[in-house]
Amino acid sequence: MANIMIADDSDAIRLVLKDILAIGKHTVVAEATNGDDAVDLFFKSSPDLLLLDLAMPKKDGLTVLKEIIEKNPGAKVILITASDDQKIINQCLEIGASSYISKPFDFKEVLKQINETLN
Repeated sequence: MANIMIADDSDAIRLVLKDILAIGKHTVVAEATNGDDAVDLFFKSSPDLLLLDLAMPKKDGLTVLKEIIEKNPGAKVILITASDDQKIINQCLEIGASSYISKPFDFKEVLKQINETLN
C-alpha cells in the first residue's frame, strides 16, 4: 500500500501505530523521536504520508510541519495529538496538514484517516 513515516517521541505510540499500519498493509519507512530527526528523515525517506505528533522534543510538530510544507507543499501529513488546543490544530490545518487524530485513538479511525488522505 503506502510508505509511511511516524514521528512521535513515545515508543509505545510508535509501536501501536506500527501495528495499526501493518494491519492496513502499509510500510513504515522511517521513525523519528524528535522534531529535528522528523524533518531530516522526511526528506531522506520521501514517505507517501507522515504521521506527526504535535508535542515532541527539539522541535514541536507545528515547526516540523512548517518546515516540511515550505519545501514540499504537496506533503501529506496527519497530526497526532493528545492536545485539544483547537487553535494549534486549526493553525496546522491552515499550514497544510491533511487532518488530525486525537490520542487515545481507535485503530479503525487511524486507518480511515490514512486511506482518506492517501486517496
